[in-house]
Amino acid sequence: MSLLDIRAPFFIAYLKGEEAKLVTSNHISKMSKAANIPDAVDVIKDTDIGSYLDRAAVRTFEDVDEHLWAYLGACITELEWFEPVPPVMLKVIKAYITKYDVFNIKAALQAISIGKKARMIPAGIIHKHGLLEKLSGAEDTAAIIAILNTCGLGNYIATLEGYEIGGGGSKAKQLAEVKLDEEYNNNLLKVARAMSNDTLLTKAFGTIIDLANLKIILRAIITEVGPEIIGRIPTAGYLISGEKMRELLTLKLGDLTGKVNFAYQSVIEEVVSNYNKTRNITVIDEFVDKNKFRMLKEMLSPHLTPSLVTAWYLTLKETEIRSLRITLKAISDNIPVEEIRTYLVPVS
Repeated sequence: MSLLDIRAPFFIAYLKGEEAKLVTSNHISKMSKAANIPDAVDVIKDTDIGSYLDRAAVRTFEDVDEHLWAYLGACITELEWFEPVPPVMLKVIKAYITKYDVFNIKAALQAISIGKKARMIPAGIIHKHGLLEKLSGAEDTAAIIAILNTCGLGNYIATLEGYEIGGGGSKAKQLAEVKLDEEYNNNLLKVARAMSNDTLLTKAFGTIIDLANLKIILRAIITEVGPEIIGRIPTAGYLISGEKMRELLTLKLGDLTGKVNFAYQSVIEEVVSNYNKTRNITVIDEFVDKNKFRMLKEMLSPHLTPSLVTAWYLTLKETEIRSLRITLKAISDNIPVEEIRTYLVPVS
């Protein structure tokens, strides 16, 4: 038996143990009584992320925003630091967290188009190489491509070649962004499919992609721009094909139910019902994200294979950060936490 075979149970146990250090709904309830951010952080000092924020002595929401993303990057770095990490876990981490590289590349493209320095999320492969600052100040696509080459993200270069974002207008930028999303989606599914006997990982990653595409479709239909964006939506998914997405974009909101795969019908029904009641487009994120967490939990949390445990750990940390960010923003703005509780997705 190889050392990596022996180490796999250690890493699985380590990641499962981290679940006991998460911010829970009980923490959120206690935080709702806090008068300010330092008091709220004091409530969660017994959690891993709370301890991190306490050491950082955060006082404003700007402090919080910076350190929450830095915390996620630190969690990933800590996991990769252990040696030897089972290769399957590293592959899942790299494929998954490249979403932040895609976000940062899009931010750089936007910055080029308006001539302003971009704000980056301190996570992902480019961040790991210490090149985020350079990316944020990139003056053209050639500079971005050079950074991608340095960071081993060459598969994203083709998505940018031929697009002079600074002078090509919003259409060129939108097309480049779609190609970036497509490449990320394709790579995520490619990594999952390459792992033998790991059909659940393919299903989980495919579900993430499908639900992200459903968000785009729902927003486009509600804002009545569906037909206009048919060529500007990533096509890779698990249960929703490119052809099906093009069909959905031509429909009215009330006609969507029954037109998607059964697995997503309840998601659509919740969004449509609540939008009709509130006429608030934010219900899309609220109900899609809650259903995504529920579906991923059912797929991933019961299993103890390295790839699935890793994917579930990343899902938990992202969900924890999202809920904590919303909560602390409400406290910072003097908004009662009860008013934003429906937007939270408690991990436990």
